[in-house]
Amino acid sequence: MLIASRYRLLDMVGRGGMGRVWRARDEMLHREVAVKEIVPPGWLDDHEQARVRSRTMREARAAARLNHPAVVRLYDVVAVDGSPWIVMEYVPSRTLQDVVDAEGSLEPSRAARIGLAVLDALQAAHTAGVLHRDIKPQNVLMAHDGRVMLTDFGLATFDGGDGTMTRPGMVLGSPQYVAPERAAEGVSTVAADLWSLGATLHAAVEGQSPYARSTAMATLSALAASPPDPAPHAGALAPVLDGLLRRDPRDRLDHDTARRLLSTAATGPADPPSATDGPSAEPPAPGLVDQATPADDPDDPDPTIPLPDPDAPAAPGGTSPTPAPDPSAAGRTARRVAVVAVALLVAVVAGVGTALIVDRGKPGDTTGWSSPPPDRPPNGGPLGPGPLPRGRGIPPPPFACVRPDIIGAPVRPGTPQPGEEFQAPPGWVWHADTTGFRVSVPATWWTSRDGTAACFQDPATGRAFSVAEGGAVDPLQRLRTARDAAAAAGALPGYDEIRLATGDGGAEWECRWQTPHGRWLRARQQTLGANRLTLGWITYDEDWAAAAADWELVRKSFRPPR
Repeated sequence: MLIASRYRLLDMVGRGGMGRVWRARDEMLHREVAVKEIVPPGWLDDHEQARVRSRTMREARAAARLNHPAVVRLYDVVAVDGSPWIVMEYVPSRTLQDVVDAEGSLEPSRAARIGLAVLDALQAAHTAGVLHRDIKPQNVLMAHDGRVMLTDFGLATFDGGDGTMTRPGMVLGSPQYVAPERAAEGVSTVAADLWSLGATLHAAVEGQSPYARSTAMATLSALAASPPDPAPHAGALAPVLDGLLRRDPRDRLDHDTARRLLSTAATGPADPPSATDGPSAEPPAPGLVDQATPADDPDDPDPTIPLPDPDAPAAPGGTSPTPAPDPSAAGRTARRVAVVAVALLVAVVAGVGTALIVDRGKPGDTTGWSSPPPDRPPNGGPLGPGPLPRGRGIPPPPFACVRPDIIGAPVRPGTPQPGEEFQAPPGWVWHADTTGFRVSVPATWWTSRDGTAACFQDPATGRAFSVAEGGAVDPLQRLRTARDAAAAAGALPGYDEIRLATGDGGAEWECRWQTPHGRWLRARQQTLGANRLTLGWITYDEDWAAAAADWELVRKSFRPPR
């Protein structure tokens, strides 16, 4: 496909809730470029989609003013059928999130060097009057040539632009990396960008953000009422995290102070060993991974109950005294209520150009949902209840859509194509994906994205169905390569291979393994040779036989893109 009579799309390299990114060739200058297609969420009405497109055009042009070696350059913005496409520098790379997922949390000195590069990029943007507003590990590129670069100014705002909201009641950003004042008021500032840098560096050394929770709603609640999670592995980076993650933006580090502390952390003494390092540490049991999780605050604390003042003296016996009523405490409580109350609607869309869109509408407003969304589904996902163990010694999941909790949104009911012969059972609905495939799943399931994969999960049982893109490689070789990579990463402890063979014009891989929570999962990965797609089916091992009927129905209903 040739767009704007100049840019030839070669292959898709990423996809998310706000767009798709293609590797492309500039036929005029004979160079590779990255082309981002803006695709607003389908649940926005026509007027809101038009506003997203026009805003993207305006702000991409503002971001194109930046010329810094640590900023991915924007070359062009073109309109195709009324939708904006952004042409950018193509940087062969991995994201910081990819690196953490593959290698575990980083040493503080390495994280500090990454932080210095991102800070330089941010200061260049801020000097030019541009705020990024979506700094997170997924938007920090670790180029193959050693450079560290900041990308995706799709949510950027600039002097003279609309710097607060897309519309009243809507805030853009990823919940675990959005500053408290942005979540509460939609305020975009230099200090808010610096807070997001601090959250990103916290994720680099701890394996997850300082407000990682099981749902976006729980994240917002913690952001409103709780301090950041501890960072026991921060080492020399601890002063930077402490200074950037201060709740009051007036108390946060500025560019110069942050640079001085980052430089010290990057070039200072060797990082001290953690409590689990050294000869005194007890080795882990053979064949098991560390199942400990970082200290966490209570999920979804009731914001209407005043929390204890951490500065108040302890009462006799070690308990906290009952605080006397005071106007400032009441103000803090009201503030927490307001922050949580604004999150009446949360839709999480992940991947390229991601954004959490928090609708601060009227109470009871459920725009975009068929019914008021629950805070979380009743049970955990395929990895069991609770947060996924991450950090040093914890491998990433071996497949897409393997998560400890169900995220995303309920499947939106669709209609079958004319002439469709498959009869969906009662209680099932058709889903028409933005990438072109169609499938029938139970109406109670949730859908989300995991990188370029589409995920469908049952909140009651944790059963998961995925649709992922493959490549031109032989289907069987593709699965063998995926198996070997997962095994090399330690992502398949106790691996039991059940089947790996060709069949039905593609190939199929079935196996089971033990999760960090101790339970066994079983999965099937089935490639469709003609369409370069891989269908996944994941359940608890003991649920495999009972889940077979659902798999057969989902598989029979699947219709690849035309």
